[in-house]
Formats: sequence, structure tokens, C-alpha cells
Amino acid sequence: MKYLLLSNGLRMAGLPRWAARALSRLLLIGAVLGGASQLWAAELAGRVVGVSDGDTITVLTASKQSVRVRLQGIDAPESHQAFGSVSKRALSGRVFGKHVSVRYDTQDRYGRVLGVVYLGSEDVNLAMVRDGMAWHYKFYARDQSPADRQRYALAEEGAQTARIGLWRDASPTPPWDFRRAQR
Repeated sequence: MKYLLLSNGLRMAGLPRWAARALSRLLLIGAVLGGASQLWAAELAGRVVGVSDGDTITVLTASKQSVRVRLQGIDAPESHQAFGSVSKRALSGRVFGKHVSVRYDTQDRYGRVLGVVYLGSEDVNLAMVRDGMAWHYKFYARDQSPADRQRYALAEEGAQTARIGLWRDASPTPPWDFRRAQR
């Protein structure tokens, strides 16, 4: 059977619109119940050509489009904040010059793609939290799937308990508090 995937769902040739919508909903429910942690509107892939800080990269796509990407679900120390340069170096060491894929469904207020970066099958955003290089950005946790919220929270708790990365400091200043104090 021929089909065409549209942004508003699956449209199958020869099926009435109501049947195609019903099938689309069933597939969505199946994906959620089947363990999909997040459904994404889009995906891009390319080589990382820039790392601005511990939570922002620039990806050059195959079509030579330069895309700024903000890592969703995390917040890294600011560049001029304690541990900021260490966080940036950690992200750079992990992804700079490498081919990554980014799954996303929105942009932030600065026009950056807001998504999850994958190096192969590794969730780079989660790895940054797990390694103590960034906080789980709980203020925006509602934008994550419940499974991702739990994984990121547990990763941060593990880094804190192990006192690795920025958690070596007894009470590190979260970047959102640092930014507020700078205003």
C-alpha cells in the first residue's frame, strides 16, 4: 500500500481521511506505549563546527547550512562563570569535528534549534549531566518526556553523589542564578 507521511499524520492512498487519522492516532499511541521516550518533529544531521559553551553547538549540515543548537534539558555554567570553561571543553572534546544527529521540535527565543544531540546512539545532553558538566534544567523539564525527565534527574543526582565535575564544589551556583545576578 502506498503512503505519504505528512506533518499532520499518515495519509494512506485510498483511505478516507477519517480512517487515515484513526490509523495515525493508533500508530502514535503504539509508539508511546511501545517505549518511545520522545516523539520529534524533525531531525538534522551534520558535523559539529563550533562549541559556544557547555550547552550550545553549531552543526554544519550536508547542504552547508550552519545551525546553532541549544542542548535541550540541560543548562551548563556560563563561559565566565566558575567551571564554564571546563564544561565547554568537555562538550567540545565529546562532539567537535564529529558527525551528530539532532532531534528537535522547536527553537528557543534566540532562534537556536532546541534539541537532543546524539553521537551515534549516545544522548550527549544526558552525558553532560551524568559527567557533572551541566545541570538538569528542571525549569524546562515539562518540555521533556517523563522518561527523559527521570533519566536526567537521576543522572544529576548520581553526579552530585559522586561529587564529579561541577559537583566538586560544595554548592555550585546554577547558571540561571548566575545570569539573574548579572542583570
